[in-house]
Amino acid sequence: MVGPMANTSDVLSDTSWYFWNSWNGLDVLFVLFVIVLTFVASKLVDRIIQHQFEMASRRMDVDETAYRIIRHTSVAFVYVFGLVLIIMRFPTLQNLSFAIFAGAGFLGIVVGLAAQSTMSNIISGVSLAIFRPFRVGDRVNIRDDYGKITDITLRHTVVKTWDNRRLIIPNHVISDEAIINWTIEDPTVCWPIDIGISYDSDIDLARKIMIEEGRKNSNTMTFSELRTYDKKFSDDDVLVLLTELGDFAVNLKLLVWVRDRGFAYLTGCDIRESIKKRFDKEGIEIPFPYRTLVYKKRPDCRTRK
Repeated sequence: MVGPMANTSDVLSDTSWYFWNSWNGLDVLFVLFVIVLTFVASKLVDRIIQHQFEMASRRMDVDETAYRIIRHTSVAFVYVFGLVLIIMRFPTLQNLSFAIFAGAGFLGIVVGLAAQSTMSNIISGVSLAIFRPFRVGDRVNIRDDYGKITDITLRHTVVKTWDNRRLIIPNHVISDEAIINWTIEDPTVCWPIDIGISYDSDIDLARKIMIEEGRKNSNTMTFSELRTYDKKFSDDDVLVLLTELGDFAVNLKLLVWVRDRGFAYLTGCDIRESIKKRFDKEGIEIPFPYRTLVYKKRPDCRTRK
């Protein structure tokens, strides 16, 4: 090979041969010592930062998201520092590093393209820590999944779903997604419950039953509780709206407020069951779908002999 790349290859070959043949027992012990020390130091730094966060969280409201980014960054810095110590120990490794950087032309482009996704994840992770569209502990909807943010690293975000799955989403992907954050600013949720009644049923009676069962549930927030979250709140705490005159049912929507999205779904299921039982007692019909068949020609009902 002719040109700078040929000279670089010769330097790398000569340097690597000299490097592997110049090691002694002391050098091996030094490398092992630095590796062990780096591992221990990373664990120590991780525990110190975690201890400081726990102490600070007792005195004030500390965001866990920024703490996790700082923790992961500090641990990564310890490992990089250990690698630098090993390189500085051996002049041959220094020459090898300089040779690699000197002939980095085409190789640098290849490595840059290969590391593009990794760098994008790191930059997105730092951006998530700064702008905080969601935090560790927030409950979110993402890609048709509902779950809780359990960790944000420099590479990915971990979401624990309602059925105990773990979604490992790269940071550059999750930063481009439209996310529903149920926790940020105000955790209260207005939860809808749709129920259809027959056209022959009494709408006022059905509304009265739905409101009573909605307020009876222990997880439903009262008007005074809602005012503690929002002083401007002036609507009814439980509301029933007629949303549609359907093909075979009058569709009603019950709106109740709950304190947190985490148990909103189960609260809705409990209220729906209690409404069904009250409807059965009060004679409110929840109809089956009706279908009317129209024949263009009268069917031949004569039996064959």
